[in-house]
Amino acid sequence: MNIRSAELKHDDYIGKYVSIKGWIHRIRKQKENTFLLIRDDRGGIMQCIIDSSKTNNLTIESSVEIFGILQKDTRAPEGGYEIKADEISIFSISKNDYPIGEYQSLDLLLDKRHLAIRTRRMIMVSKIRSSVLYFSRKWFIDNDWIEVTAPIIVKGSVEGGSTLFKIKYFDEDAYLSQSVQLYLEAMIFSLGRVWSITPSFRAEKSRTVRHLTEFLHLEAEAPWVSLEDLIKFQEELISYVIQNIVKSNKQEFEFLKRNISELEKISPPFDRITYEKAIDKLRNEELIIVDKDSSRKIEYGDDLTIDSERILTLNSSKPLFVIGYPLKIKPFYVKEEISKEGLGIAADLLAPNGFGEITSGGLREDDLQKLEKRMVLEGLQKSNYDWYLDLRRYGSVPHGGFGLGIERLMRWILNITDIKDTLPFPRTLRRIYP
Repeated sequence: MNIRSAELKHDDYIGKYVSIKGWIHRIRKQKENTFLLIRDDRGGIMQCIIDSSKTNNLTIESSVEIFGILQKDTRAPEGGYEIKADEISIFSISKNDYPIGEYQSLDLLLDKRHLAIRTRRMIMVSKIRSSVLYFSRKWFIDNDWIEVTAPIIVKGSVEGGSTLFKIKYFDEDAYLSQSVQLYLEAMIFSLGRVWSITPSFRAEKSRTVRHLTEFLHLEAEAPWVSLEDLIKFQEELISYVIQNIVKSNKQEFEFLKRNISELEKISPPFDRITYEKAIDKLRNEELIIVDKDSSRKIEYGDDLTIDSERILTLNSSKPLFVIGYPLKIKPFYVKEEISKEGLGIAADLLAPNGFGEITSGGLREDDLQKLEKRMVLEGLQKSNYDWYLDLRRYGSVPHGGFGLGIERLMRWILNITDIKDTLPFPRTLRRIYP
């Protein structure tokens, strides 16, 4: 029988003739016997002992099937099980210059990403990522949201024209989507609470450890909600995902040496601070920002930066909502607080320990005239958004939503410095290969 290593490592199989398919992860040859570590297609490892005469041409990453008797030996790695093999079937012999070993430069690991994703570290990251997506979807299903799809080829911007990727769409100019939010807004009129997981694209010329030009974007929109509702949705969603992955992916976290004790404590409610109080705190911390002409202390009206978000959450154990941003630093669709002119009904969620923003959301402007005024102020062509304005012309309702960056969430969950290590094939300012 052919079984993965995790299933084989069970006393019920001891003494039975078994087989395992996979790739040679490590080879240690002795005069009579050769010890092979076989990596299966889920990253599991099984030690196999075979007569050295049968391994003359074997190399790292050769694909094989090993046949033999399963036995227990406490000296065997990762569980104390091994196969005493009597036969090997070879699918393909790998070239003997396999470039990925124990110690490589970061650039090489990115240049050879198609091979680097075979490393056990990347396998563990990918399995946790899969669980994050699974439990995200399960939360929405269990809470009666409807999953939808939306186009990623669009005519207008959502987050600002300076970060749009322009493409040629037959004889017209078009762009890669920065967010599917506007389309989700359209769908709430027929489906109520909706959500999606979609690639988003930002042509940001940033070389920070938390920026990607293509990222996976979880977005949700709902009619007849308040900002408080949206905050609770995010608290429940993120807590649910984390509480489940720390249970389902214990082995992966252990391999990555990620201390999950702080993750196990994540639960609603999260911490909160108003934007105004956040600025006061940053000014007391003597935070200096650099603008076009000079260096100066942060002021009310400035957007939060990587440094400011780090300071706000450096010693925190829970995520932090920053609530009530000035309207001028938020996109055109953010609803204005009626009782406080110039204040947007919006909230961004910052991860603990300086990992920065992971979600952004709030109420959407549902008044047609106010929305048109904002678009004019921001220099947007209303003709590109006429369909979006129809949503306010025909039965507009109070509504809102949020967007969550999967890779940013992963970066915090895994305690990884560089966001490029949270996904198989990262796209950045300087990297589009492989």
